Amino acid sequence: MGSTSTISLYSHPKLSHRAQPVLSRSFCQARDAPLSFALPFSGTRRCFRLKRLVVKAAARPEGGPRQRRVYRQSQSDNALTTAPVKQIASFVVPAGVFVAATFGAGTNLLSGFTGKLFRESKQTLNEFAKELRAFSSVDMSDVLAYTRFWAGRNFGDEGLFFLAESLGYNQTAEEVSFAANGITAAGIKAFDGVLQSNIALKTLNLSGNPIGDEGVKCLCDILVDNAGVERLQLSSVDLRDEGARAIAELLKNNSILRVLELNNNMIDYSGFTSLAEALLENSTIRSLHLNGNYGGALGANALAKGLEGNKSLRELHLHGNSIGDEGIRALMSGLSSRKGKLAVLDIGNNSISAKGAFHVAEYIKNCKSLLWINLYMNDIGDEGAEKIADALKQNRTITTIDLGGNNIHSKGASAIARVLKDNSVITSLDLAYNPIGADGAKALSEVLKFHGNINTLKLGWCQIGASGAEFVADMLRYNNTISILDLRANGLRDEGAKCLAQSFKVVNEALTSIDLAFNEIRDDGAFAIAQALKANEDVAVTSLNLANNFLTKFGQSALTDAKDLVYEMNEKEVNIFF
Repeated sequence: MGSTSTISLYSHPKLSHRAQPVLSRSFCQARDAPLSFALPFSGTRRCFRLKRLVVKAAARPEGGPRQRRVYRQSQSDNALTTAPVKQIASFVVPAGVFVAATFGAGTNLLSGFTGKLFRESKQTLNEFAKELRAFSSVDMSDVLAYTRFWAGRNFGDEGLFFLAESLGYNQTAEEVSFAANGITAAGIKAFDGVLQSNIALKTLNLSGNPIGDEGVKCLCDILVDNAGVERLQLSSVDLRDEGARAIAELLKNNSILRVLELNNNMIDYSGFTSLAEALLENSTIRSLHLNGNYGGALGANALAKGLEGNKSLRELHLHGNSIGDEGIRALMSGLSSRKGKLAVLDIGNNSISAKGAFHVAEYIKNCKSLLWINLYMNDIGDEGAEKIADALKQNRTITTIDLGGNNIHSKGASAIARVLKDNSVITSLDLAYNPIGADGAKALSEVLKFHGNINTLKLGWCQIGASGAEFVADMLRYNNTISILDLRANGLRDEGAKCLAQSFKVVNEALTSIDLAFNEIRDDGAFAIAQALKANEDVAVTSLNLANNFLTKFGQSALTDAKDLVYEMNEKEVNIFF
């Protein structure tokens, strides 16, 4: 026969019945359900049961068919666990939790990992309870600490009912994340009667939970009456067109929401159409994230019509929607016709060719507000790069442009380089994953030696080789703007490393970070870089990445010695990664 133990985690007294707040309708309905936390043990049953609500403070914690859509959420250092005792006693936690555990005969609660799990919980929950016992004096300003704890804990629907109730009494927490916690549509009901009364909460993150369309519809019904949430994150929640329609209705009636993230869902043309219609009526949304959906050309065309009549949107993220050239034509036409000022545009990974690049270039020429544009992983080639370069000659607002992975060769790189000669606005240029070769590196280096205002230059995987590194090294001797340089996976080898090392000997007050990973550099190259660092006591470099090269302990030791010497000379730390 099994035995039953009641676990006591707290020594502080219960709050009086007079201190108990009124339960919301949804919470009352769920209070008799077990608050179960799944633990990886067979033959064991452990659950939290809600006995009465005594909370006066708030918690404060940020799957489709394609395998690439995997929501990744970092785990906290501490596990959500509980601690056992032998005596029977009741206790109070922030939301009035009663903890009961049933174990099979002969179960040793404190043995092995189980005991550790429970002990850690005692510490974690006690710390949490201290913050929540009296909301009038709780400092909830450190949102990230709670985010790290609650995100990715997999506490499920029952756990959300436990935690969500406290939000109704909190007037300080501004950012809460319940991301990747196994919450389903049923769990979203926990917010009913809670979010309507909370005006302090500004960011709600439910990404990575399989709430589906039903959960999204329930959440939208609740948020219609919310006057606080400005950022709603619903990425990777199994959202489809029906849920998108619910969000569209929310946008039509909600004037508070500013940022909406719907990345990596399954929204198709119909859902895009619904959102486009909402944009015609909404005048407050500032940022719309639809990366990794199924908009296609038809979805882009529908969205374009909505954008024409919307003046509020400042950021549009459409990465990975298979828009294609026809879709991009319609989208650029809609953006060109609107009176609103778009500052950020992400159209990467959308099967855009040189033909589509023409329409993007025409928009760039005439746009007076765009600051950041991403065309990463399309296929515009040299022809498309030349069109973009011509447009940049007339544009004087774009500061960051990403053209990585576009099959651009030296010809296209040379066209971009010529633009930089007279353009001092662009500060970040990404040409990674383009086979520009040594000739492309030469064209860029010759211009950047004395011209341009580039702060970040990314040339990883560009096949520049040792000869290309020589041009880059020569440029670094004179350039005084580049701070971050990425030269990963270029086959530099020792010859290229030695060339770059020579430039380190020259005082360059701008360059602080250089990435030379995956370059087949051996000890000779490491020795050269080490000597260069020792020779320049005024070196500005604080980060040097040499990971995934062919360094032995001798090369690593030489670099470590150089690092120590630099610190001794000027007390400046150089972070070297092997």
